[in-house]
Amino acid sequence: MLDIIVIIAVIIALANTNSSMAKKFGLSMKLTLHLNYLLFYHLFFSVFFTWYILNFGGDSQGYWRLGMQQVLIRGEETWFAYWGTSTKFILWLCYVPAKVMGLSYITGNILFGALGFVGIRYIFILVAVHFPMNHKVLNIPLFPTVFYFLNLHFWSAGVGKDAICFWGIAWFLFALQRYKSRWWQAALALFFVYMARPHMGQALIGGAALAIMLGSEIRAEYKAGLGVLALIGSYFLIGSTAEFLKVEELSLETLTSLTNMTAGNLSRGNVGSAVNISSYSLPMKVFTYMFRPLFVDAHNFVAFFSSFENALYLWLSFFIYRNWTPEAIRDMPLFLKAGIITFVPVTLAFMNALSNLGVIMRMKNMTMIYFLLFCFFLIAYNKKLRYQRAQEKLRYYQQREEIIAKKASPKQPSDG
Repeated sequence: MLDIIVIIAVIIALANTNSSMAKKFGLSMKLTLHLNYLLFYHLFFSVFFTWYILNFGGDSQGYWRLGMQQVLIRGEETWFAYWGTSTKFILWLCYVPAKVMGLSYITGNILFGALGFVGIRYIFILVAVHFPMNHKVLNIPLFPTVFYFLNLHFWSAGVGKDAICFWGIAWFLFALQRYKSRWWQAALALFFVYMARPHMGQALIGGAALAIMLGSEIRAEYKAGLGVLALIGSYFLIGSTAEFLKVEELSLETLTSLTNMTAGNLSRGNVGSAVNISSYSLPMKVFTYMFRPLFVDAHNFVAFFSSFENALYLWLSFFIYRNWTPEAIRDMPLFLKAGIITFVPVTLAFMNALSNLGVIMRMKNMTMIYFLLFCFFLIAYNKKLRYQRAQEKLRYYQQREEIIAKKASPKQPSDG
């Protein structure tokens, strides 16, 4: 009974906040309807995620049942005995709803999935408000179609680090767009991202600081202060990030050793969809991380549907060079600048460490949407410029025709 009450309360809360946020940001009725469609679409994926994990296995069950074997609790098993980063933090979040309240696993997936949906909603609103125009591929508009992509929902629909990180990154970037008034939201979002995956938190704070310093939103003297704060913050985060990665210090040598070991573990024969990343060239590593699995790599139906998304990513990436202009980068929304700057180092790190296409789909879900939106914005921005130039030409020729018509018209005789 408690499970049903919690699920109904979550759905009502999300539906109500859909309406209030759509009204606050001036979304059209059509886009408001899409937000509600996305809500129930996402809830479906929470149910599907439950079925998938129960049938094919995954860490998610271990989180909810507090049975992760790599976490050893000494002494009495209390809520704060689980306090810590990474796996321990997710167990800490699950302790009250799972152990104290006794909620079922499907309810847990809907609770975590609700956070994933809130992250999708943040990005949806940012695109609706800040993108200049839409763009069509095969006569299908990219917005809001890309928000129905399977991977965007599947990996953010259940118990685990993926939903927390996706939600936290989206919330952080949403707050960053108006950082002067929402700075406290950005700090809170960064806390959740860092606690779930410390290396992602560190990449996020660096990307945000660099995006602000490269932009024209604040004065030069404040940029220097922000740079100092970012360096101080990164310095204090380095120690715990190194501890999380189980290395003595963060250096090129230790990180190279760690990624080689991780790649070796993930490319063993008993790991499904494994690829021998260590033998790949640098361009092939980038291609594998960003655009695979393609149709020839699909090892199950999730990978097959992911192939459609990856094909679109690949297609849109061809337009970057043609649409790359200083004006487009200058006028790009702050959230997208920070998102793409964060995407680059995360990609460079993961492309060397991940040798399993299933793990790649899961890990890139946190940031790949910002690469897609980066390509989309460049195309839309230059499409808008071409439209404005065409409108100016049209006005010029109209004015010219009016002048010619005036000169050609016979003069009216005067009354005198």
